[in-house]
Amino acid sequence: MIVYFMAMRTRDDEKQTALFEATIKVVNDIGFAASSVSKIAKEADVSPATLYVYYKNKEDLLVSTYIDIKQDMSRVLLAGFDPDGPLRDIFRQVWVHMFDYISENSNYFQYAEQFANSPYSQLVDKLEVEKYFEPLILILQKGIKQKIIKDVNFDILKAFIFYPVMMLANPKHCQDFEPNPENIQTAFGLAWDAIKL
Repeated sequence: MIVYFMAMRTRDDEKQTALFEATIKVVNDIGFAASSVSKIAKEADVSPATLYVYYKNKEDLLVSTYIDIKQDMSRVLLAGFDPDGPLRDIFRQVWVHMFDYISENSNYFQYAEQFANSPYSQLVDKLEVEKYFEPLILILQKGIKQKIIKDVNFDILKAFIFYPVMMLANPKHCQDFEPNPENIQTAFGLAWDAIKL
């Protein structure tokens, strides 16, 4: 009697990283609709079957890639985070970290922006993603309670404090902006003035 043993495929961090990077590259190059499992696998130099070791399907891959980027971004933004420091200093530090992250990872940011404006964004558990940035939400609430920050809708606050850095750090939007410390400080000052009482 011959017994066949099927070796269970093991997860390989290098392959998963390759799939992550390939997903970002393919989607940024040709968009979500034209991206396929086979194109992403080819870019990652793995077989399409390998992709299914890590992800259930294309949707799972795209959503997981977005969530991984958001987790990575939150780690960078919150590096050295001190919730007991002066609010302006906290936001300035986060703002500069965000500027650096977008500048240094423009491909990740481009993917995240495309994803957020795609139908796939409906598949994301928004509360799960918000948890990564919870310290910032708590600081905004603290600022409102202490009457340092305007008591307005949270989406308005987030737009005025963070949207400027997203624009300025993206050379596609602001080609003439020179990201030197003086300009970054000036831009942050304007963003802070928009939300403070």
